Formats: sequence, structure tokens, C-alpha cells
Amino acid sequence: MFDNRSAHATTPARTVALDSLEAGIEAAHPRRVIRESVSLDGDVLTIAGESYDLTDIDELVVLGGGNAAAHVAAALEPIVGDRLVEGVVVTDDPTETDRVTVHRGDHPVPSQRGVDGATAVREAAEAASESTLVLAVITGGASALLPAPTADISLDDLQATTNALLESGATIHEINAVRKHLSALKGGQLGRIAAPATVVSLIFSDVVGNDLSVIGSGPTVPDESTYADALAVLSAYDVTVPDAVKTHLERGANGDLAETPRAGDSIFERVSNHILADNFTALSAASDVAESHGFTPLILSSSVRGEAREAAKSHVAVAEEVFATGNPLSAPAVLLAGGECTVTVRGDGEGGPSQEFCVSAALELDDERITVAAVDSDGIDGATDVAGAIVDTDTITDHTAGAQALRENDVYPLLAEAGAHLHSGATGTNVNDLRIVVVDA
Repeated sequence: MFDNRSAHATTPARTVALDSLEAGIEAAHPRRVIRESVSLDGDVLTIAGESYDLTDIDELVVLGGGNAAAHVAAALEPIVGDRLVEGVVVTDDPTETDRVTVHRGDHPVPSQRGVDGATAVREAAEAASESTLVLAVITGGASALLPAPTADISLDDLQATTNALLESGATIHEINAVRKHLSALKGGQLGRIAAPATVVSLIFSDVVGNDLSVIGSGPTVPDESTYADALAVLSAYDVTVPDAVKTHLERGANGDLAETPRAGDSIFERVSNHILADNFTALSAASDVAESHGFTPLILSSSVRGEAREAAKSHVAVAEEVFATGNPLSAPAVLLAGGECTVTVRGDGEGGPSQEFCVSAALELDDERITVAAVDSDGIDGATDVAGAIVDTDTITDHTAGAQALRENDVYPLLAEAGAHLHSGATGTNVNDLRIVVVDA
């Protein structure tokens, strides 16, 4: 998976780290997850243990978006066979499909081709009838890949707002509260457009806590956030947005625009949502591989969040405790964690949360027996061309340069010079970040 793996697998600890990360990402790939979660027997479609009778279904369509959407669609096609009439998905990681049309979009900032793809998804949803079964594919990245800006918001406005939010340090919950109220599909609105069809969502979660309303901004899920909440996020993080965006949100807060559909709305009576894979799916598989190498694994949490550089210090501290006291376990050990760390951008450099995590960890390391790696499971850390990095005590010897790179949010060049980057390209899935600390004996 990592195309520069041989350059990094230079010690047993590094090999364990790489094997574990690759196993985790592979375990969350749609081709495996769909095969294990979805089956069709006659007129009965089973998804994650729940059965759906297709006797009265005249057409089955696949609609949705996200980093892994095309791979989910491709995995579904041989299972549902000729029952699948058509489909439309939007992704930044296309793959070959037979019946589902794959539109290319962009992530993490929406683009015109993403808008075009979202329009196609919306039109297909509008054409659904009471005898239609919509398999809604929602994976990480759908918030950017299914932009569908409201009529009074331009794509430029949406792009500027997205950039400002991503650089603000706001959580994904907060960012999506804003994005839902600037879109015609998010916050349950895809479900509203598809009604009265039966909608079954197949979800790959990239959100800490698996909040359905936040994953991909919840296109088929009731939304409890409000226009006022969106304005509060902008205020809390001092985010400057275009006038059209602010005016739109203020109109909504004043009651001039309809809110996103709430729980109890009748449109959700024929909607069900299934999380098929999440961060723990990957961590569990990574843990198994670490154990097969003779290391005792411990999953610290799949919900780590906050500033990446600060989280790194805590991870290294746990590794140091292993040596100092044998707590929470004895070496050789592998500490695993996931979730979604953030970066508050104050400089004008290049990097991403996993890269900042690794640089910060490297500056803390003073024991050559500790190896740290972190990647984004979709293979793209921030807006860079790398998945993340792997570091140890020898990676960053100039601590002054490392500290400056963190201050300027410019860790990418530093890690590139050190040869520490992990390259995978798009992985076909997205279940958030994976972090591993190998504590060798």
C-alpha cells in the first residue's frame, strides 16, 4: 500500500508499524466491508443484519458521495446484479463501475465538477418513486464532494467559507453545522428529496463518535443543528465569510428560511442508516497484526481529537510510561489510536494533522526504542500528496527547525527532507486517522 515502504521498513519496529497501518486501512476497504455486510437472497436484501423485502420494489438505484463512494458502488454491483437500474456517485477516487455513473469531485474544498456531480445526484433522487429503493452511499469526504450550494450562495462563496473553516481549528461537528445550512443536500435534505422512496444508507464513518448527522453532513439523517448554531461557530472561531454566506445564515436564523428536517419528520419513516465501517474497524485489524508480530497491542482510543501537535505529546508520554513502570502494559508493545485531530492554521506553510502529529512526536522522543507513525486512512493528509509519516529519534535532529516548522504550519518540507513521508495515494476508503506507537523491547 505504501509505495515507499521499502525505504521505511528498516527495523522490526518500523515493519510492525507499516504492517499494522496497512492492515487497518485494508480492513476498512469497501470491497471487504460490503462483501461481509451485504447479501441478496431471492427478494431479500440483507444489510448489516437487517432485511429488506424487494417484492414491491420496481427499481433499485445507488446515490451518494464521498472518498470511498465509487468503491462502495463497485462492490455493490455484483451483489445486487440486474436489480440495480442506475446510480450516481461523486468521489475524488474513481474506480470502474458497470451501471453506476461516477462523477469526479474535489476534497477537501468543493469544486465546480463536484457541484455538477451533486446536481446529478439530486436529479436522480427527485426521480425516485414509492417503488424505488435508494441505496445511499455516504462516506467520509461527502461534505465536500456533494456541495450543492443553495441558490443564493455561489461556488466561490462556498469555497472561501470552507477554506476559512478548515483553517480555523473548528471541529468537524462545528464545520458541518455551517455546511449543512449552505447546501441543498446535507442535513437530511437528500432524504427529503428522495421521499417517498425507501432509502437505506450504507455509511463509512470518518467522524469521532459516529454521529450520523455529521458523517458527510448527514444527507439522509435528521438534523438538530440550526442556522443560529452555524452563526455561533463563525463567531466562536472568528471566521470571516463572504457577505452572501453571512446574509444567508442570518436570514435563516431570523426564520426567513426553512430549517433542515428534524427528527420526527415523516420523510424519515422510510429511511434507515447503517454504519458498515468506522475507525475501530481499522484499529481492530491493526491490533491483530501487531499481535501476530509478537507485540502486545493496546487500542488507546478511536476518539482522539484536539490539536494534532498536543495529542502527539500524550501518545509519546504513554510510550515512556511503558518503559518507566510497565503501565499500561509491558514492552514490546504497540499503542494504537484513531480519531480526528485538527490543526489551527496560523502560518502559511504546507502540512496536515498526521504530519504535525509526527513532527511533534519526533521532537518529544529521546528513546530509540520508540517509533511513531500517523496517517489519514484516505491516503491524503490535509491537502497534501502524502498519507502521513513515520518517525523515530533519528528523523528530526534539528529540534529548532522542527519547532519552527510547527509554528509556521510548514512541516511538509521538513518531513520530505528527512525522507519520513508515507505515500499511498487514494486508498479507496476513509475512516479517519490512524496513529501507532511501537515500543520495542
